[in-house]
Amino acid sequence: MHARRDPEETVSAIDLAAGTMVWSRTYQAPVEKNPYAKQMAKGPYATPLLADGRLFTLGTTATLTAWNATTGALVWRRDFSARIDTSKLFCGTATSPLMTTSGVVVHVGDDRGGTIMALDPATGKDKWSTSVAGPGYASPIEVTLGGRPQIITLTTKSVIGIDVATGALVWEFPFNDEWNENIVTPIPMPNGVIVSGVRQGTRRLSVTKTGSAFAVKEAWHTPDVAMYMSSPVLARGTVFGHSSKRKGQFVAVDPETGQLRWATEGRNATSAAVIAAGSHLVYLTTEGQMIVTAIDPSKYEEMRRYTVADSSTYAHPVVLRDRVLVRDQSALTSWTFK
Repeated sequence: MHARRDPEETVSAIDLAAGTMVWSRTYQAPVEKNPYAKQMAKGPYATPLLADGRLFTLGTTATLTAWNATTGALVWRRDFSARIDTSKLFCGTATSPLMTTSGVVVHVGDDRGGTIMALDPATGKDKWSTSVAGPGYASPIEVTLGGRPQIITLTTKSVIGIDVATGALVWEFPFNDEWNENIVTPIPMPNGVIVSGVRQGTRRLSVTKTGSAFAVKEAWHTPDVAMYMSSPVLARGTVFGHSSKRKGQFVAVDPETGQLRWATEGRNATSAAVIAAGSHLVYLTTEGQMIVTAIDPSKYEEMRRYTVADSSTYAHPVVLRDRVLVRDQSALTSWTFK
């Protein structure tokens, strides 16, 4: 678990069965908040990455740390805080690290510019580094398009495709937001990607290859579905998500045409994490409500609703085989399935 006890960030391992602390570590991470975002918490926001016995955490101040996942021992650390000014960011560094065939990929920076880089997971040394626009809070994904493995992510100004092996910029599509709030993680498609933004609406981008060159164009645009902090999921041929329209709607969108298959009336939640789990969808709202529905492209119908938190829930829940872990502003709780 990655958390904050100001001015430090903490990283902890918790025994799943007993709920007891296995190990906990801290490091300095002072944050100067944007004056327009004083009411927002100081993070950390990025989801930790567990791979090959190491836990990788990327903090609010762009400090990337590799920990021994069993003992909590420090393996290595890269401090990129000199590359960002947290007072110019609403939420500091929020993009999650990604494990690729080239190493651990991170995107750091602010509205002045940024860097996307691949690091050796064993040592933290650079494998490649590319100057791009600053991160827009969205997390990167790895896909193969036109036979070429690529990292796709959102910057403050565009959607980009980066060659996994070399870090070269393969293609770019304008996706500018006046507040640099490109937050939603892209959905990979067979020949492109689906992206969404609070002021951009939802778009499917088609990526094609001619010779060695790649081109990107808009396949469809649905302005009435605008996702803000909530990333959608693709399940059973339908995109399910939370749109910021009508004070918060749950929606289902046809990924081939962009047509709305259904939408709730609104005021469902300020935001919500959306998870596909087996034959069900699980929505965790920021108001602490967990809603379970069937994965149904034809209609929205609640099966169960539970109150699972006493305060706001911004962290993504963890759905396991027999339980779900929910973190609110003050506690981590484990709920079992019966």
